[in-house]
Amino acid sequence: MNNSTTTSHSNENQKNVFVMKQPELGQKISELRKSRGLTQEELVEQCNISVRTIQRIEAGEVSPRSYTIKTILSVLDYGLDQIKSEESKVSQEFKKLFLLEIDNQKEASFLNRQLTIAWISGIVYFVLGFGELIFDYYRHFEEDMIVGNTVYSTFKLIILTSIILFMRGFILSGKIFKNYLLRIIAFVMICIGVLFYIYDIMSLYFGEFNTEIILGAQAITYGVIGVLFGISIIRLQNAIGTVAKVTGIFEITTYACMLTIILAFLGYILLTPTIILEVIVLYKVSQMLKAKQKELHLS
Repeated sequence: MNNSTTTSHSNENQKNVFVMKQPELGQKISELRKSRGLTQEELVEQCNISVRTIQRIEAGEVSPRSYTIKTILSVLDYGLDQIKSEESKVSQEFKKLFLLEIDNQKEASFLNRQLTIAWISGIVYFVLGFGELIFDYYRHFEEDMIVGNTVYSTFKLIILTSIILFMRGFILSGKIFKNYLLRIIAFVMICIGVLFYIYDIMSLYFGEFNTEIILGAQAITYGVIGVLFGISIIRLQNAIGTVAKVTGIFEITTYACMLTIILAFLGYILLTPTIILEVIVLYKVSQMLKAKQKELHLS
């Protein structure tokens, strides 16, 4: 067998090895073994591999070879293709939820509906943001909760939901205009929002860290991501015009102020017109999509 053939077989094996990454693979094997009432020792006897190997695989410490995976799954009466389909399904549903992956056959009406939900959610986020500012001011600086924990938590979750739906609009816009940076940064914004808002809620019940450190961390994190977000929106100017450029400039200025921490207060003031401009951007993309849809119907 020549070197090229050997390399080809090696690459194919590598693909099979990483069908499901650790520790998920080890957890799946452990679940299957237990569901069939087998101990690790009993599984070892049927697979003809060492107990230590099984222990390390189930613990997620090693990534076994494809042959080993197939042998174990064969004993557990579970096909490798089933793991592939399970992982693929979870991944696809996740991507669909955040509009990271959209079927090219989707009609323009579906895309427009998602954009409409997004810019309306942006308005909801903008309006509720004033209430959030008051609640957080009294909580962090006056050490006084002017509403109960349940109301505060519910309010925060509503805002978080509106942020997620709002940012999904930018993920979709990035997909429509092939702006990869916008898609990634908008998704990162969602992840950061989830992280900080869940912390806000959990800290009510489990105690919080130093307020100044947390607020500083938020300012720096949002500052860095926000500047990149502004750059990605500016890239839309060829598609939707001057509003994208103006919005991008406001984004960069707003989040650059936050990044300095010293000028963070100015950044929070500039956040008001910035969010309004973001809503306008999504609204304009929505209207462009509607116009395109009408053209297709008339042609």
